Amino acid sequence: MIKLIATDMDGTLLNAAHEISQENVDAIKYAQSQGITVAIATGRAFYEANTPVAETDLSVPYICLNGAEVRDESFNIMNTSNLNHELVERIKSILDKNDVYYQIYTNRGIYTEDPTKDLDIYLDIAKQAGQEADVEKIKQAIQKRINNGTLKVVNSYEEIEDIPGELIMKVLAFNPDLEKINAIGAELSAIPSLAISSSSRGNLEITHFDAQKGIALESIANQLNIDLKDVMALGDNLNDVSMLERVGYPVAVENAMPEVKAVAKYITDTNENSGVGKAIMKLLKEENN
Repeated sequence: MIKLIATDMDGTLLNAAHEISQENVDAIKYAQSQGITVAIATGRAFYEANTPVAETDLSVPYICLNGAEVRDESFNIMNTSNLNHELVERIKSILDKNDVYYQIYTNRGIYTEDPTKDLDIYLDIAKQAGQEADVEKIKQAIQKRINNGTLKVVNSYEEIEDIPGELIMKVLAFNPDLEKINAIGAELSAIPSLAISSSSRGNLEITHFDAQKGIALESIANQLNIDLKDVMALGDNLNDVSMLERVGYPVAVENAMPEVKAVAKYITDTNENSGVGKAIMKLLKEENN
């Protein structure tokens, strides 16, 4: 019996406009009305993850930064897992020697040395998805993030660790050369304290080994005294696999990567067609029959 649901955001809960459809909202509310906890599990930082949720009237706990930060429905931080100085230096050394662009995510914001590279990332993501990117709209969105302080421009990443209270939670690396980025991922994976995953083609999400969606979801389940066989998880990309491998109801959206579909028991509709909402209603109705 499903007692806890966790859903990824980008490519899963959100459509291409980064919105949560009304069908998805209604299904989540229905699950909550049945006493089921529904959580967001994303690679996004909280301040990015909360934006589309705030446009609805949903109240949910958050697994952010692939599990590096967990917050309850009131946004209180319940758990964090950061990268220490030694690990950060090893990551930066590998990325710098390969001339790979990366951002650094902390407990307070996202840091970049070159915001023009962010534009290149968004353009490539749109290209990989077969979409026509609106360059001006993307530029405006990047500038808005800089203006509101969620995207911080620094001359050097060396400045970050000198800021009191700043904790580095994730490094997001990007390169359109898939062979190159895969080789770097393999090199980083050899470091035992790191977890390496991906949320889209050409990127690497680098966190502490303890910061994985599956580990964070298991922690929430334990706190609620819920067996993992009674948990449903939905996703589309490699950073969702650690969730799907652990739960009794692993669901992949139709647009998911083949590796994700391979570990799923159920395949639902695409993110554009409210696959999350459809899967929730289908499985809950089957249980009630």
